[in-house]
Amino acid sequence: MANDRIIEGLQLIVTNLSQQALGHKIQAKVFAGQGFSKLADKYAEHYDEEMSYVDRCIDRILDLGGIVENQAKPAHPVHTDPVEWVKHDLQVSIDGLAALKQIIDGAKDDLTTYDLLKDYYKDEEEDLYWGQAQLDLIERIGVQNWLVHQL
Repeated sequence: MANDRIIEGLQLIVTNLSQQALGHKIQAKVFAGQGFSKLADKYAEHYDEEMSYVDRCIDRILDLGGIVENQAKPAHPVHTDPVEWVKHDLQVSIDGLAALKQIIDGAKDDLTTYDLLKDYYKDEEEDLYWGQAQLDLIERIGVQNWLVHQL
């Protein structure tokens, strides 16, 4: 049944994105504790944004008659090195966009879900571009100069 596949995809997003969002909140706290207030603010806002997509996916599962699950997800590392974190987060975006594209393809006949997922894809793509831009900037101005900009 088409709805079952869509619900499965939405549940996958709920599980993975809620874990990713929590990771962003934790990283925001770590960066704030290190004095990198711009990074802390970026990832705190990112947490809120991602949780809004989790909420929207949960609502859509319920609209489709599905049952939302609170699934376990393996632990993810917490980074104290901001550059290593940006590299890690960029790879998560790359991998996540590939998986999300498959879910979107499966929802193309459900326009409401399709629009939701398309909006989420655009948001994740912006995050990918931000991460790439930060790594390019680090390469151009050096790590120490980049870190100063994050204070």
